[in-house]
Amino acid sequence: MTEEKERIAKIIARAGVCSRRDAERLIAEGRVKVNGQVLETAAFLATVHDDIRVDGKSIPKPEGTRLFLYYKPSGLVTTAHDPQGRDTVFDHLPQDMPRVISVGRLDLNTEGLLLLTNDGELSRHLELPSTGLTRTYRVRAYGSPTDDDLQALADGISYEGVNYGPIDVQVDRGRGDNTWMTMKLTEGKNREIRNVTRAIGMQVNRLIRLAYGPFELGDMQENEVIEVKQSVLQKAFPDFFKGRA
Repeated sequence: MTEEKERIAKIIARAGVCSRRDAERLIAEGRVKVNGQVLETAAFLATVHDDIRVDGKSIPKPEGTRLFLYYKPSGLVTTAHDPQGRDTVFDHLPQDMPRVISVGRLDLNTEGLLLLTNDGELSRHLELPSTGLTRTYRVRAYGSPTDDDLQALADGISYEGVNYGPIDVQVDRGRGDNTWMTMKLTEGKNREIRNVTRAIGMQVNRLIRLAYGPFELGDMQENEVIEVKQSVLQKAFPDFFKGRA
């Protein structure tokens, strides 16, 4: 029986090398070979049994999809290699971890829950706005929001030419010149919380992601990693796993 072929970018993503979008970029840069041939298009079809190489290195054979919860401390960058030489999330993972990529990113000074997976297709699925996963943050910011500010965030707000979708905000308490808030959003644009907070005249000075979809930080400690059970993962995203080997 002939094995069904798939787009090469999808195979690379499922092997956990990078996301499908990044795989397409690598192909465009001439950094991917299949059976000795440099690819010129991401539309190329292949199987996992082909000799697929990225930057001259064979990609790993895909294993079962796995997802991990990681408590990212402040001060780490969410990238595999940092040109400025700063510590990355991946420098602090246990040695026995498989090769993983992050689901979205948390910026340098943001702490809290970061999802890691060995499957770039799952990463893409969890990041898509259409999947509708709520990100929950605990926010400490300088200043106090007015009722009009909270309504503006609930309606969707713009900052420096970028439009942000509705954000649910609960004001928890104030202490001195700072206010603690819980914010929930589904878009997850780059630096979204910090930017929308600036749009209402406040300045974030501590930011903690508490939850991403059904997964919560709970009582995890900094740098702790917990793997999500397969039964929980497949129950949470049945559409993603439908029809997958």
